[in-house]
Amino acid sequence: MIEIETKGARLPALGFGTWELRGATCREMIPVALELGYRHIDTAQAYGNEAEIGQGLRDAGLAREDLWITSKLWMDRLAPDLVPGALAESLERLGTDYLDLLLIHWPSEEVSHLETLAAMAEQRRAGRVRHLGVSNFTVAQLAEADGAGVELLANQVEYHPFLSQDDLRAALDERDMVLTAYAPLARGAVARDATIGRIAEAHGKSPEQVALRWLVQQRNVAAIPKAGSRRHAEANLAIFDFSLEAAEMAAIAALGRGRRRLVEPSWAPAWDAA
Repeated sequence: MIEIETKGARLPALGFGTWELRGATCREMIPVALELGYRHIDTAQAYGNEAEIGQGLRDAGLAREDLWITSKLWMDRLAPDLVPGALAESLERLGTDYLDLLLIHWPSEEVSHLETLAAMAEQRRAGRVRHLGVSNFTVAQLAEADGAGVELLANQVEYHPFLSQDDLRAALDERDMVLTAYAPLARGAVARDATIGRIAEAHGKSPEQVALRWLVQQRNVAAIPKAGSRRHAEANLAIFDFSLEAAEMAAIAALGRGRRRLVEPSWAPAWDAA
C-alpha cells in the first residue's frame, strides 16, 4: 500500500469509500475490507452509516492506531457552536475517541469557513481530531480558508480520468495538501473508455484498476472507491503491483479536458474550470 506522507500524516493512498453503503452491507463490508488490507475508511455524517462502520470496526478487532478514519461535518453542523457536539456524535457512532481526519463536507454560504475551521482546530487541540481538511472547495475557497491560519491536510473532491483538476491540484501542491478523489471510477464510465481499455489490456489489468493506479501514481493524490462486495474490494486494491508509463499517464490525463462533472448538487460552489 502506498502511503502519502505530508504534514506529519501517513495517509494510505487507497481508501475504502462508503457512500451509499448502509445497513448490513456496510457493517459486513468493513471487516472484509480490513481483512483484504485496507486501512483507510472514509465516511461522513450525511452518509448515515457511521454506526454501521463503527460496528464493523469492532467486529474486525484491529488496533485503532493501525486505522485511518475520515468523516465530514454536514452543512447544518458548521456553525462554530455546533461543531463540538457534531463531532462527539460521530465519535460515538464510530466507537472511537478521535478521527484521523475531519472535513467540512461542503462549503457553506451561510457560515464562514474561517469560523468553522477555528472551531475544528479547537477540537484538534483537544485531541479529538488529528488532522483537518475540507471537501468540495474551489481554488478561491482554499485561498479564503488560508485566512483561518489552520493547517489543512486534504481537499476531497470529484476527480477521475474524465475530469481534469489541474488548477485545483496546483493550488493544493502549493499548500502541500492531499487531493482525495471521490467518484474515482466516474461511476462506471472508465470501464467503457477505449483509451483506458487499451492501457488495461497492455498491463493485464481492468480499466478500473488502471484508473485507480493513474490517480494514486500522482503526487499527493488519494482515491476512495466504494465496493459493495468482496470481489470488487479486492480488485480495487490490486493496483500496487504495476505502474503506468509517463505516456500512459498523459494519455489518460488528456481524457479530462472539457468534460462535465458527475456531482452537481444545487448547493455546489461555482466550480473551477475543468
